[in-house]
Amino acid sequence: MKLGYALGGVGITRDNLKFARQAGVTHVVLHLTDYAYKRDELPDRYRGAAGFTGAPKLWDYEFLSGVKKMVNDEGLVLEALENFNPYFWHDVLLDGPRKHEQMETLKQIIRAVGKSGIPTFGYNFSLAGVWGLTSVPEARGGALTAAFLNPEQKPIPNGMVWNMVYDPAAPVGDIGTVSQEQIWQRAEYFLSEILPVAEEAGVVMAAHPDDPPMTTIRGTARLVHQPRLYQRLFDLVPSANSKAELCVGTLAEMTETDLYEWVETYANAGKVAYVHLRNVRGRVPNFVEVFVDEGDTDILRILRILHRAGYDGLITPDHAPAMNCPAPGHAAMAFQLGYLKALMKVVMSE
Repeated sequence: MKLGYALGGVGITRDNLKFARQAGVTHVVLHLTDYAYKRDELPDRYRGAAGFTGAPKLWDYEFLSGVKKMVNDEGLVLEALENFNPYFWHDVLLDGPRKHEQMETLKQIIRAVGKSGIPTFGYNFSLAGVWGLTSVPEARGGALTAAFLNPEQKPIPNGMVWNMVYDPAAPVGDIGTVSQEQIWQRAEYFLSEILPVAEEAGVVMAAHPDDPPMTTIRGTARLVHQPRLYQRLFDLVPSANSKAELCVGTLAEMTETDLYEWVETYANAGKVAYVHLRNVRGRVPNFVEVFVDEGDTDILRILRILHRAGYDGLITPDHAPAMNCPAPGHAAMAFQLGYLKALMKVVMSE
């Protein structure tokens, strides 16, 4: 198993890559989208949105190979890219008039990912996205952390999807409701189009489960909101290049879960592309993210299950409570990384 670290947006810097290498990381996952871009400049009707998508240039081979070189120059391996900018695929998610045009853009991106030698692309097929989290001082020592506390759910306004705004000038109104049948039909279209391209390009498409894993959020159905639904997703369009971006924290938030059994099931089936490993207390509709060593999940047991199944891929902390110091995020991640590195060393020596 390999210790990983995720960086995103304006955080993709040489200094942060050096920090990762110094903390014992060997492989990184990059989020090329700056999720908080121009958040404070959005109209009031988008209050609570993560940010604005902007209008990014196509992620082509020239751009991606340059990103990969920067990572490699710091002694690290670029294991995966995570998440399309919603600007590239909002109508694929919404079944809008530009979905076929945008699908061709996604194919171009995946071909460039493969040509650049990046083996994995993580995605989250969701309309509401990661939504409804608030910050509370509920981790150990009063550390500020993310929590989902069953908030009021208002419809998603027009011009917004995946908790990001792609068209702030969209007509007033909302996108309405989306049923389970509709979200699965849209996912089938996406996978039937993207997986043949991914296979040809040598790229694994890794699906993140819905976080928070509610059945619906803001009137829109969720896709993988229970662990068993990963299998439905794999069966939808069968492919060796369709795998799970296995977020253990999100699985632990689900209501129908024997977490350890499901991790073992998908690891034994060879369906784990890479692993997000964090800890939580509680399940939907009320949960709190906590330090990796203090929640409901036995992290050592998870690592032993993965190791016994022959999993040798990436283990990366995805979130962490903020620690009280001049560098809250870096300190928290250094703790998470050190804890995971030690446990991985124990497990791999057994």
